[in-house]
Amino acid sequence: MNSVAIHPTAIVHPGARLGRNVEIGAYALIGEHVEIGDGSRIGPHVVVTGHTRIGRDNRIFQFCSIGEIPQDKKYAGESTRLEIGDRNTIREFCTFNCGTTQDAGVTRLGNDNWIMAYVHLAHDCQVGNQTIFANNAQLAGHVHVGDWVILGGFTAVHQFVRVGAHSMTAMGSMLVQDLPPYVMAAGNTASAHGINSEGLRRRGFSAAAIMAIKRAYKVLYKSGLKLAEAQAAIAADSVACDELRLLADFLSDAGRGIIR
Repeated sequence: MNSVAIHPTAIVHPGARLGRNVEIGAYALIGEHVEIGDGSRIGPHVVVTGHTRIGRDNRIFQFCSIGEIPQDKKYAGESTRLEIGDRNTIREFCTFNCGTTQDAGVTRLGNDNWIMAYVHLAHDCQVGNQTIFANNAQLAGHVHVGDWVILGGFTAVHQFVRVGAHSMTAMGSMLVQDLPPYVMAAGNTASAHGINSEGLRRRGFSAAAIMAIKRAYKVLYKSGLKLAEAQAAIAADSVACDELRLLADFLSDAGRGIIR
């Protein structure tokens, strides 16, 4: 049974595509090119516009702006997109922008993410699955964030920075270079402070894998080796440890350099 519930004060364009059991709250505005998947709930005063696709079972709280044009002076009205996956929680006052033609043309948020209030996803950001962004985490354009990342409140990420899977930042961290997988960071500007071992244990990483990641961290940050030398050593060790392959691959493509 399809029982879409649209509040009488909401404005939904006839061209918008709404799945089954979608709820649209009071004074919400849903644009012409918007698609909202089954079971998603759009709160009061939310604006969803642009070429935006929202998956299943998402909850978007009041006063969010979803799919607005990018904050980029080069943007000239091109038809770019925002794609949001399934089962995401997006709290109050978040702002997610569409992509630009200078990149892939799409901003993406994956599945099962917990996005707290006032978070900004700028144009062309690519965010994975199972992340947690605390209040006021801010991503500039073209940022890539891996799975299971935790960004502390008021973390700011410079444009084109990559944030590796399973990494974590403390409150008020400023990332101006890439944060490798598994690494915890803090400070302005951010520096490395060990690995996210507790998070890895909770996700089922074995004791042997965590120990191998700790050894790799020491090679990268404590050995005195140059980055290229540390990268080569970790790549060699990753042959016998699948978990290190993620780190080795990340280091092989560190365009902005890594925090070190």
